[in-house]
Amino acid sequence: MPFDVLLFVLGIVTGGIAAVAGFGIGSFLTPVLALRIGFDVAVAAVGMAHFFGSALRYFLLRRDVNRRILLSFGVLSAAGGLTGALLQGRASSTALSVIFGGLMVFAGVASLFRWAEKVQLKGPLVWIVGAVSGFFGGLVGNQGGLRAAGLVGFNLRKAEFVATATAIALIVDVFRVPVYVTLHVHQLASFIPEILVMSSGVMIGTLVGAPLLRRLPEARFRVTLSVVLVVVGFLVAARL
Repeated sequence: MPFDVLLFVLGIVTGGIAAVAGFGIGSFLTPVLALRIGFDVAVAAVGMAHFFGSALRYFLLRRDVNRRILLSFGVLSAAGGLTGALLQGRASSTALSVIFGGLMVFAGVASLFRWAEKVQLKGPLVWIVGAVSGFFGGLVGNQGGLRAAGLVGFNLRKAEFVATATAIALIVDVFRVPVYVTLHVHQLASFIPEILVMSSGVMIGTLVGAPLLRRLPEARFRVTLSVVLVVVGFLVAARL
């Protein structure tokens, strides 16, 4: 029971973080749930809660999606993320986690000091950055963080950033969650209460966080995004 309360509270917190920054649910919930069950099953269980949170967040922010970036960067990022996730068990390593966690930290610092504004992603570079960020995000098990790091280079407005990141995440979830359920159906059946608790918390956090995003000044949004990127980057580098 205390663990369920912890999952519910963390669900609210991470749902709120994702509503403001565009990612973070899996980054914080998965390591906690993995303390109770195997990591692979934890990824699958959190993936289901992530889907519900992403679907609700997309519904709330759907009008702000940048369709041009979604159809270029987003599609390649989603495809790369799915490919990387399939290879995760074979190719992941501590070295990769340190490297790409470091990249997220750098992206957070670059966003904070506006270095990213000097970078213009155009033409084929958009497709390359989308595919690479998605692939390695899937490989190290943190698609949202590396995807956000890639999106930093587009200098999007806060609502555009979160909405577009959410739309990409939802595309990935639509394809990966059925695979998770198929692979871990028996284990997941034993954790339905925990999945419902997490999902409820994430959706409540999403409903609380979405209005905060609207009221958050652009400058504070950039600071918030930078902090979350840096924190998640350190978590990835530490393989937590």
